[in-house]
Amino acid sequence: MLVGIDVGGTKAAGVLVDMISGTVIDSQRAASNGSGSDLVTTLVGIVDSFAERSDKPISAVGLAIAGLVERSGMVRWSPNLPSAVDYPVASEVSQALGLPVATVNDATAAALAESHLGAGRGCDDFALVTLGTGIGAGLVSGGRLLYGAHGFAGEPGHSVLVADGPTHMTGQNGPWEFFASGNALGRMGREAKLGTTGEDVVAALAAGNDLAAEVFDSWCLEVARGLVNLIVILDLERVILGGGLVSVGEPLRAGVESWLGQLLPGALARPPVGVFLAELGDEAGARGAALLAEEGQACAT
Repeated sequence: MLVGIDVGGTKAAGVLVDMISGTVIDSQRAASNGSGSDLVTTLVGIVDSFAERSDKPISAVGLAIAGLVERSGMVRWSPNLPSAVDYPVASEVSQALGLPVATVNDATAAALAESHLGAGRGCDDFALVTLGTGIGAGLVSGGRLLYGAHGFAGEPGHSVLVADGPTHMTGQNGPWEFFASGNALGRMGREAKLGTTGEDVVAALAAGNDLAAEVFDSWCLEVARGLVNLIVILDLERVILGGGLVSVGEPLRAGVESWLGQLLPGALARPPVGVFLAELGDEAGARGAALLAEEGQACAT
């Protein structure tokens, strides 16, 4: 049995996976706020809870953490999870459990899961872009997951679209994340007096509100602007949209696809870039973390 845990800014979502069948046997969520030691206690508690309910032993744990995660497993920067920064989360969890613990960025883990089990199956060149509080990505090129020199690959949300644009929480001016994240959709909805959050805009869209449709289309345009940069740099065959906003479904996929066709340079000369919705939902990061743990076990043996 393997455990994968997706550690976000507010919650830790874990899955227990049978490594033979790949089936999710159990799942659990817990708050991820507090100090670094609090986070370790939470993660250990999730694994212990799984162990109590499982009839087979757990052999390894994978952690998918939002932020810049070094290949060594240390989190070096995470605006949404500051308690994990420079704190030996993985090693302390490993010591407490007596199990090997692998760590990776959450979007990279989600891309690994979608590559094996979801919308990336059979595709050697794709980007999984997670649209939530921020924007992350997992990148697959030539059939290989890209980690980068330090493990930091896949942070396009911090790429700058407007050099003299508004200041983001990271201190940058005009990054993609400011314009196309879930927080951005919420801001656009407030400006249009549709509510206070992105969920309010989505609810109004589902109810057939014309203004919500306009706001959502404008937001899809901003999503597509950043995706164009990824496509022209990596020559992607497929873009997979994940994260919390994937629950919008077809309006999200179709809206982004429509704008990509209008914005992509040389679009008529290129094979069409497919736009897909992630298939594993909010379990993708945790399931990818479990796959990472399985790979670690395979290497160890």
